Amino acid sequence: MITLVVGATGSLGGRVVDALVARGHRVRALVRPGTHPGRLATKGAEIVRGDLLDPASLDQALDGAAALVTTAAGYMRRRKGDSLAKVDGEGNRNLVDAARRARLGRFVFTSVLAADRARAVPHFWQKKLTEDYLEASGVPFVALRPGAFMGAVGEGGDFWARGIAQRRISTIGSPAVRWTYIHVDDVARALARAVDEPGAAGRRVDLGMDRPLSAADVAAELSRLLGETIRVRRIPWMPISLGARMAGLFNPLIRDFRAMLAFFFTGAYVADTTAQAELFGPVPTVDDSFRRYVVQLGLTPR
Repeated sequence: MITLVVGATGSLGGRVVDALVARGHRVRALVRPGTHPGRLATKGAEIVRGDLLDPASLDQALDGAAALVTTAAGYMRRRKGDSLAKVDGEGNRNLVDAARRARLGRFVFTSVLAADRARAVPHFWQKKLTEDYLEASGVPFVALRPGAFMGAVGEGGDFWARGIAQRRISTIGSPAVRWTYIHVDDVARALARAVDEPGAAGRRVDLGMDRPLSAADVAAELSRLLGETIRVRRIPWMPISLGARMAGLFNPLIRDFRAMLAFFFTGAYVADTTAQAELFGPVPTVDDSFRRYVVQLGLTPR
């Protein structure tokens, strides 16, 4: 069974490749021209060149594939020419259309928690629109909606590591508002399992730990595991909001970031993990997730 992974050179996508290989899948990785495939070939992945904005290349990449997992996203503009409209919008529609032409057996889409409740957050809402496009296409799909990632240590995606070294974590706004986190490795494993989990077909599934956490909760959990007091450094929301509002007039990424934070502060960014437990087994606990995270940081948990 060949599974195509789109976004395999990214942090999450590389983990998905590992998880699929561990489950016995033959993996084919779509890598854009000009992008180095890194260690994908040494992991046993077949490398094919293509681009979400080149439909013909997608037809070739899907030839003989039974399923695909996509973690690709362009709204962060990591490469010149990337954008929310082009990659996340047009590119994902191209991928869905190619999957329909290929009569693909399973399309696993990486969405985001509460995508359908966050119309004001551009990249959240685009995820919801892609989910809807998938459903309307008739392609058998699963949309997984993870909460905020933790555990991408050393990859530019970790927002606590530097502060923990100074025995503090920073938060913007209230340290009491709770939202859902999930370790990035657990997201990758769920994406890999969704490829061949029969009960997942046609579902939009929240992913998270067993309970939401506030910044104060995170500090308390880290303090417990490390045996040292981790303080919360609160950054006032109002000056950040005003500055981001002004900068957002010229930078859509900052405008998106501000809208996302404002949504988080509503308390609506909380997962219902019922379906996650049903489909993928026990929901990761806060204790286990943070123990793994602390070990990643090179620290020894109590």
